[in-house]
Amino acid sequence: MNDIFAIGDVQGCNQQLKQLIKKLPKDSKIICVGDLVNRGPDSLGALRTLKALQEVGQAECILGNHDLHLLARDAGIRGPKSLDTLDDILKAPDRKELIDWLRHRPMALYSGKENLNTLFVHAGILPQWSVTKTLELAHELEKVLRHKNYAKSLIEMYGNTPNQWNDKLKGAERLRVIINSFTRLRFCTARGVMEFESKEGAGDAPKGYMPWFEVPNRKTQDAKIVFGHWSTLGLLKKKNVVGLDTGCVWGGQLTAMSLGKRPQFIQLPGLKRPVGL
Repeated sequence: MNDIFAIGDVQGCNQQLKQLIKKLPKDSKIICVGDLVNRGPDSLGALRTLKALQEVGQAECILGNHDLHLLARDAGIRGPKSLDTLDDILKAPDRKELIDWLRHRPMALYSGKENLNTLFVHAGILPQWSVTKTLELAHELEKVLRHKNYAKSLIEMYGNTPNQWNDKLKGAERLRVIINSFTRLRFCTARGVMEFESKEGAGDAPKGYMPWFEVPNRKTQDAKIVFGHWSTLGLLKKKNVVGLDTGCVWGGQLTAMSLGKRPQFIQLPGLKRPVGL
């Protein structure tokens, strides 16, 4: 079996991505935990690099909030944000192929091979969801994104309400909660009420809230979970929970972690000139 490495948020840092891959054992497979594009200097290159690797079975990529933002911009339903670096993709001759490839990527991924038993998401998982439920809801959202009329659904997915899960939710509200958990979640209450404003570290939770992975008795507490999204956490290593967004695009590092009983971490310095400076 080839080595498998999870990689944190790339965010268009294609040079760092390629250099990090060179540091991995030959023929390793990589799993990127989302935010493949945006804010870094070469989102187009990063997407092409990962697409090429995925098509030969050497990579898989989870969708993050910046990746969904790219889909929305491509569909003409969202305008550019001040730090966006997506124009090269939107002007590329292979734009359609890249967008089609991106919207067919998973929202969550589970690897049980060789007893890895690892669940990959971009941001977080609500406490009411088991591993099985998480994957069911991910597939529900993936089906929508892969439909020919996906743009109509994307319009309805944006928003902060409802802010907690209910099995009776239907339609756009149901999809909105699913997408917000997978791509935006940092803090929530013990009952899974999500908070979307705070982006600080785990120790700065708003009153009444906590990091999603610290909720007592969450249904995924016995599963190993690898996620990204939360750069202010830095490299998070807890029992059964690993956070890999180490802020490459902000001048931090790009991090890879081997999967298995004894994980190894390989890091590469991020952008010398962080985004926005």
